[in-house]
Amino acid sequence: MKKVGIFGSEYQADKQLVIKRLFEKLASLEAEVFVDRDFYLFLTDALNYEPPVSGILTSDEFDLDVALSLGGDGTFLRTAARVNKQDIPILGINTGRLGFLADVASNDIEDTLDELFKNYYKTEERTLLRLHTEDRVFHGYNYALNEIAILKRDTSSMVTIHTALNGEYLTSYQADGLVISTPTGSTAYSMSVNGPIIIPQSKNLVLSPVAPHSLNVRPLVIPDSFTITLGVESRNKYFLIALDGRSEIFPTGIQLRVSKADYTTKVIKRYNHTFYQTLREKLMWGADTRMK
Repeated sequence: MKKVGIFGSEYQADKQLVIKRLFEKLASLEAEVFVDRDFYLFLTDALNYEPPVSGILTSDEFDLDVALSLGGDGTFLRTAARVNKQDIPILGINTGRLGFLADVASNDIEDTLDELFKNYYKTEERTLLRLHTEDRVFHGYNYALNEIAILKRDTSSMVTIHTALNGEYLTSYQADGLVISTPTGSTAYSMSVNGPIIIPQSKNLVLSPVAPHSLNVRPLVIPDSFTITLGVESRNKYFLIALDGRSEIFPTGIQLRVSKADYTTKVIKRYNHTFYQTLREKLMWGADTRMK
């Protein structure tokens, strides 16, 4: 564990002390530190801090032993997109708010890095979704770690999303949208539209409608081996496709296909931390205010 890449959020000027602690600890461990270009410019320009680094990451290809994501879950998702298929494990250090993916607290940085450099950690493989579009390509990274959402474009009327599983017609959702979620994303957008929570090791996907115009349409859990085919109708002839929050406007009439990606994202976890602890601590899952 020598080559360490750091990817960070540019919205954490108040976290300067935490950032400096991270670099100081890595220096004490004699790590080769490489920093993402945008984050490095933020450190030098906004914070007037020039950390000791071995190099700047400017391209989409890099050779690292581990990637450190410094921020919240949004930063983690962007880091995963940068890492792409390079099989580099990611450790999320939380300087944001909730922190489901970035679940290492800032006061645990030193202990966590000590464990990391002693190879005392576990790695979880997380499923991603791949979006395939006919006639027009989704620009940029067409994979999602959390979810792919099909949404109405603005405050206009709802969309109709014709949905098939492995080529067999399922239903036509009349709603504000449809969220297709991985187990990782089941505690994100999908949960906010009443989708179920699924543990990361599950081999499933979830289809959760957004504000459906029907009382009997519920989220559906399917095997992650299924291929989902979608066709969208909208009165204003356009709709949104959002992959982990990265959205583009598409015209109706385009067929969409969503399937499990052919690679996974490697997420580093501490041995003393579990998904169930995260549920209890972050979401107050099962908490009873009557219990003191």
